[in-house]
Amino acid sequence: MTEYAVVNPATGQLVAEYDTFTDAQIADAVAAASAAFGTWSQTAVAERAAVVRRIAQLHRERRDELAAIIVREMGKPTAAAVGEVDFAADIIEFYADNAEKITADQPIDIVGSGTAVVRRSPLGVLLGIMPWNFPAYQVARFAAPNLVLGNTILLKHAPQCPESAAFLERIYEDAGLPAGGYVNVYASNEQAAAIIADPRVQGVSVTGSERAGAAVAEVAGRNLKKVALELGGSDPFILLSTDDLDATVQAAFDARIDNNGQSCNGAKRFIVADALYDEFAAKFTAAMAAVQAADPTAEDTVLGPLSSEAAAARLQEQIDGARAQGATVLTGGTREGAFFAPTVLADVTAEMDVYRQELFGPAATLYRVADEDAAVALANDTSYGLGSYLFTTDPEQAQRVADRIQAGMVYVNLVLADSPELPFGGVKRSGTSRELGLLAADEFVNKKLIRVGA
Repeated sequence: MTEYAVVNPATGQLVAEYDTFTDAQIADAVAAASAAFGTWSQTAVAERAAVVRRIAQLHRERRDELAAIIVREMGKPTAAAVGEVDFAADIIEFYADNAEKITADQPIDIVGSGTAVVRRSPLGVLLGIMPWNFPAYQVARFAAPNLVLGNTILLKHAPQCPESAAFLERIYEDAGLPAGGYVNVYASNEQAAAIIADPRVQGVSVTGSERAGAAVAEVAGRNLKKVALELGGSDPFILLSTDDLDATVQAAFDARIDNNGQSCNGAKRFIVADALYDEFAAKFTAAMAAVQAADPTAEDTVLGPLSSEAAAARLQEQIDGARAQGATVLTGGTREGAFFAPTVLADVTAEMDVYRQELFGPAATLYRVADEDAAVALANDTSYGLGSYLFTTDPEQAQRVADRIQAGMVYVNLVLADSPELPFGGVKRSGTSRELGLLAADEFVNKKLIRVGA
């Protein structure tokens, strides 16, 4: 029985099933990627960039088809799915445009005579293990910089995204990559472990849960393979001052509802200064209560279903547990199938399970704090450290607090501002690496020293 299946979360309907690869198919995929590396790594940088740019163009040309698949697979509203595909194209194009910069030699000022440079060379075959919440965007930010560098890609998508996985493979093939340059594999977890162990595979990148990241890192460590981890988050949204509370509430709402509340770097914990708390809580709760989860294919839908009934059931269990331990549910807290009502929790204390958990869905926790120090202490009191959001009218406070927040990213007075040139990643249990921006091209590359005497 295959684990790769498309089940429309809005209807619960089984749309399609895809066979898990046999061990022989896995072996063929690894062999093809390894053979392609010999050709692709020796292809001129400009030619590699041209192929990668064509991948971006095909994303744009086939945008509506790919977006429709994403809606079927994980319930993202259509407008958001279209936006995701456009963003994926922007990311891919960014790496094509910066190919020469990414691969340029880095001269070193040396003591003595002669010269020295660091030359960035590709490592080889890489395995990408991708999540379901952004089926196109996640692949783009892993594959594009590595293809520009000359690496080749094996891509294991989430089991609920097999249709987009196949569609993306066709895009990469049609763009002109050599056979084996990008290979989709419908692999089991055991087969993925075998791929990581294969001596021809030089690294693995994982975006997903803590549990998935730890399992893959263990296998990679045992086999001395480079691993990049982009994991979960429970990002704080800190409000210390504002000259437009309505706009700040809208930003908070947008940051929580984005992607049906299923973004690793979505704002989840709202930490508000005492003087603003009551008014913010009332307005934010009203904004959340005004939205109903609806058919993701409808033109005006803002919030669709969660990715599956199982995901909605997990969130329900967390909310019910918080209520049982004394938290106050200001709105929501219920579901119908995979559709979850926007939810706001208050009166959460450190003794409650939900205080330490990531809520992956349209659910937020509110906290009242006395001052800046209390806000920072609460923001940092988590095992996660992915993103964070800070709203203040004081520029000096903005810099001071940004320095103190333990996270890979701090956004000040804005949300939903990810961009191809900005590095994405976290610290603590949120990950170990960076994607997007020029830093992403340094994850899977041999920084080779070449020292020449006088």
